[in-house]
Amino acid sequence: MVSSLSAQKIIIAGGSGFLGISLASHLAERGASVVILSRSEPKAKGAWQHRVWDGRTTGDWQDELNGAAGLINLAGRSVNCIKTPDHRDEILRSRVESTRVLGQALRSVDSPPPVWVQMSTAHIYGDPPQALCTEDSAEGYGLAPDVARAWEAAYAGSVLPSQRQVILRTSFVLGRDRGAGAGAMDTLRPLARFGLGGRVGSGTQGMSWIHERDLNRLFERGLTNPDMQGMYIASAPHPVSQVEFNRELRRSVGMPLGLPAYSWMVRIGAPLLLRTDPELALYGRYVRSRRLEEEGFEFELPGLREAFEELQQPAGR
Repeated sequence: MVSSLSAQKIIIAGGSGFLGISLASHLAERGASVVILSRSEPKAKGAWQHRVWDGRTTGDWQDELNGAAGLINLAGRSVNCIKTPDHRDEILRSRVESTRVLGQALRSVDSPPPVWVQMSTAHIYGDPPQALCTEDSAEGYGLAPDVARAWEAAYAGSVLPSQRQVILRTSFVLGRDRGAGAGAMDTLRPLARFGLGGRVGSGTQGMSWIHERDLNRLFERGLTNPDMQGMYIASAPHPVSQVEFNRELRRSVGMPLGLPAYSWMVRIGAPLLLRTDPELALYGRYVRSRRLEEEGFEFELPGLREAFEELQQPAGR
């Protein structure tokens, strides 16, 4: 039986960004008492508390873990950047070190939370051009898969044996701005409005995505459903090609035109104009969760068109 979140304390580590604010808002609406751990106070305002945490050291913040009903870890530097050596190092260390410190903090309290839901990334499967990956698929190689493996290994070495363990390998998240931005959609939506949301590179690269509402429901399910255990892909059941993704994005913003961006243009323009890694746009993957399907999880927004349409509606509808 699924338990209620009413009056339960939930800790979100690394929760001051787009995903954390969306999740904190969702859990607070479900009646949870939410505490966000992060370096700086969230710009967005909501029904949660904030404790300062640098992501690397223990401190007074760890008292919040005592008696909490659940821990969610989202901490990690954004990958939306130019992959300089310093940035690569920070992407890895921010994930591994924060996870290890949470493990140390859990061992210092008398009553640690019984469940730890850990974020990971579907990028662990690499960038296969056509294969549809599930939880059983081979993992990829390169920076992102290596970081994902190190992140999950840090979690395995930090989680308490007594805790129920849930890992969500998350795909590209579609969401709205609640005061902390909307992730990559802050870039993609304006490009589409200006007619620049056409084919990128080959256009066949996979765009696996999930609406924030369903991702929040998966985190909630991980916290409250005792039958949920182990690793899951957190992605909508209908991944699409980049061409189809941008077609639906343009439709949602009312722009019929979408100029193409050839690979050489992206490799030059992404770092110079958008200050990001061109490979984020030129490569991708198709993923779908076999486990969620077998366990009967029903997505509220399984299709891309309806997901974009929901984001065009006023918040709260």
